[in-house]
Amino acid sequence: MNYLLEVKNLYKSFTLHLIDGRTITPVCDVSFSVAAGEHLLIHGRSGMGKTSILKCIYRTYVPTSGTIWFQSHQFGRIDLSRADERIIIDLRESEIGFCSQFLRVLPRVSALDTICEPLYRQGLDRTAAQEIGREWLRRLGIAAELWQASPMTFSGGEQQRINLGRAFIARPRLLLLDEPTASLDETTKQVVINMIRAAQREGTAIISVSHDLTGLGVYADRQWTFPSR
Repeated sequence: MNYLLEVKNLYKSFTLHLIDGRTITPVCDVSFSVAAGEHLLIHGRSGMGKTSILKCIYRTYVPTSGTIWFQSHQFGRIDLSRADERIIIDLRESEIGFCSQFLRVLPRVSALDTICEPLYRQGLDRTAAQEIGREWLRRLGIAAELWQASPMTFSGGEQQRINLGRAFIARPRLLLLDEPTASLDETTKQVVINMIRAAQREGTAIISVSHDLTGLGVYADRQWTFPSR
């Protein structure tokens, strides 16, 4: 099988400078792969390092060792663990998306502009981008009277929906999701699951970290349990 992403023998260590410089290695010899259109769900106990895997792939963290091979449209087969920062920035804008558990936005920027941000970065005309953005806000159940308000004033569930919309709207080839259904009611969870399945049909590879094994986990193509230590 031709994989879009192959993680091989990945390690990530951290030095705890406030605790006598102690080193911990939460990500230890991790290997897995995911194909285009496939959804891999990673689960395991809290605090084990699951989110650190996503951050290594997105290159928020620089891996200590191992390789992360990505089949890019722009750059061919490339090791994300060693790629130049400028290439990583290009990939984040065009091919790789990440949705964390926490919404980070600028003050006084509207929900509509927040969700459209990836389209603006891609150079899409503002009018066209906002038309797409409004459709996503409707799909995510954000009331129209909130579209011009700052997401900083929203509830946790509403912020999570904005966060997810911003990740999906640019239609990345690889999408990394950290607890995407946390803080959501059952109806909105199903909306997110439908979004994931639609993205898969378009060929997006998805890696999610989640404890939601009876909801999101049911629809994943494969589940991978983070090993206990």
